[in-house]
Amino acid sequence: MMKMLILLLSCLSPLVESRTLSLASCSVNVHIHELRQYYNDIRVDVIESDTDIGVKLLDKSLMRKVPNGQACCFVRLLLRFYIERVFTNYASSQPQHQRCSSALANAFFIIRRDIRECHCHCEEDTQKKIDSVIAEFDTLDINQAAKKAVGELDTVLEWLQGLSQNTLS
Repeated sequence: MMKMLILLLSCLSPLVESRTLSLASCSVNVHIHELRQYYNDIRVDVIESDTDIGVKLLDKSLMRKVPNGQACCFVRLLLRFYIERVFTNYASSQPQHQRCSSALANAFFIIRRDIRECHCHCEEDTQKKIDSVIAEFDTLDINQAAKKAVGELDTVLEWLQGLSQNTLS
């Protein structure tokens, strides 16, 4: 009877989609679907509150120009930027949005921790790409900059999805 119940419950629960990021020297599992859900919950709010429409922190072309051998380094540096500068300065008056941004920050922290095992080597050009994002971020009011960076997470998630392969668990 117990085996039947476990089988029934496992059939009723949805599969969790995980993606494996292939990063030259290693791979890391990322739950992109979960990250997108958290992002979608706060997306409208951060985009509507963006008053610096002419400024873009993360350009898709910047991310496309990251060589495959530097993807590990770029992801690690980008996650560090989001954890240390963006999420620590992001504030919303809505508790649900704060919970979602905390969940995103925690997920980024776990991915970054897993990437540390990869021992990525960073070239100067990759560091310069992140430095340009940080320099643009620093020109804005810190709260506006954080909201803008959160609003541009779609670009990050899209790029991560491009680095990954589907696996179901």
